[in-house]
Amino acid sequence: MESHDDNIKFAGDYNMSEIILHNHANSGFTSEEEGVNIQKLVVEMNIYESINKNSVSGTLVIVDSVNLIGNLPIQGTERLSFKLATPGTHEFDTIVDCSEETGHPMHIYKLTNKKQLNEGTCSYVLHFCSREFLRNLRTRVSEAFTGTIDQMVYKILTDENYLDSRRKLFYQATRNQDKLVVPNMRPFKAIQMLSNRALADQTESSSAGYHFYQTTKGFHFRSFESMCVNVYGQPRQVKQEFNYMPMNTTPELTGVNPHQNGQPVDKILHDLTSVEQYTFINNFHDVALNQAAGTYAHRVITHNIFNKSYKIDDYDYHRRFNQTKHTDEGRGFNTAIVDTPVDFDNKNVSEYPESRVTVQPTTQYAHGEDTGAFGIDVEQDGITEAARVSQKNSVVAGTKLKMTIKGQSNLQVGDAIRFNILSVENKKDSEGKQDPHYSGRYIIENMRHRVTNNEYIQVIECAKDSVVTPFSKYKRDTFEGDRLPREYSVRKDISEFDDTGKGPHR
Repeated sequence: MESHDDNIKFAGDYNMSEIILHNHANSGFTSEEEGVNIQKLVVEMNIYESINKNSVSGTLVIVDSVNLIGNLPIQGTERLSFKLATPGTHEFDTIVDCSEETGHPMHIYKLTNKKQLNEGTCSYVLHFCSREFLRNLRTRVSEAFTGTIDQMVYKILTDENYLDSRRKLFYQATRNQDKLVVPNMRPFKAIQMLSNRALADQTESSSAGYHFYQTTKGFHFRSFESMCVNVYGQPRQVKQEFNYMPMNTTPELTGVNPHQNGQPVDKILHDLTSVEQYTFINNFHDVALNQAAGTYAHRVITHNIFNKSYKIDDYDYHRRFNQTKHTDEGRGFNTAIVDTPVDFDNKNVSEYPESRVTVQPTTQYAHGEDTGAFGIDVEQDGITEAARVSQKNSVVAGTKLKMTIKGQSNLQVGDAIRFNILSVENKKDSEGKQDPHYSGRYIIENMRHRVTNNEYIQVIECAKDSVVTPFSKYKRDTFEGDRLPREYSVRKDISEFDDTGKGPHR
């Protein structure tokens, strides 16, 4: 793997001057060296980040002809330092900085797939992770916390007895305050428990549940809603716009202006925003899965241990959709599924609360406060839990897009992007018309940085919980099967018929 200079030559170009491996003595093959530069031995580097994972991880594919394993030696306690950047970018939030100087090198924890290529060469894969991943395995949290949820998360993340992280934390303030006892739990598990209780500090929003994840730029503690809109409720500016352009498609047909200020669009910029192939992992909500998981309808029965009462709350996806912000905003009631009838009873998918039933205990005064499990009025526990489940499932089992793009070190999971794809009509007739449902804004959910000798690419999986253009709805009854007479389903004793089913036995 070769380093590149700071002048971008093509889309997918990158700048990486060295990859240093530090052993337990921080020495190289000679006592004067501080680590070993293994960049020439690395044929592929992968870095993985996700809004559903608490830490960053990665792999190095190495072809070793200097017996690095024995001479260093490698035993699983080494550190790895490097800087990866798109040429021309230098700011903190535009590069992948895992250098010793910043205090954020990666940590080697495993070696796999070792095999002999020839008499003097072997290959293997080194697995690395962030420091916090290993701290999570080495420490436990046993403490009573008081205050807002975001303050508790910050304490666990930075306390020297817990994760002791020196990385930046980007967080969304929470409105609920509580007293909480964490009983000898791993830090990430404790933070996950807090994430499930977190409510956004925005009175007009009913967003429930947060994501706690690490990117190459730092840690994030925020709701999915905050990835879609800013603190004022306005759609976030997209980090990058991508256009699907098959080889025989001209820029004019994509709806993208091929000229800027009368000059042709720069080829590098054009290639950085181009997507040659894409796949929809889920083209729309998995209706069966979401029905069973409680995305559309959910009955939560809360049993109040303090006053020996119970309360039933029924969650309706369509009625509550506009109480939170979504990936596509400003175009009306753009739910991922319409509210037209789906059965003979003329009910829509949101009107079957028994599709998922949850019974959960709750109480006030558990720690001296007159609040429930979420640190708010105990009477709101049921509907808040149902909203949290629905909002999470809308992302996990919603529309998923996977695509490969040219590497851009400023991108990270949680960023908003725009994906432009033509409607599947005759291109000559569509005149650049975008797909009304599957184009538009997405949130990067998973990302793989892949660096080889030749180029830097990213494989990203994006999610959305709404559609650009609302689906058409009809007020009239569209469920034709309801017109069938009920006698078609009357039970018949099979003994009255012969083998042909045409008449009684003789």
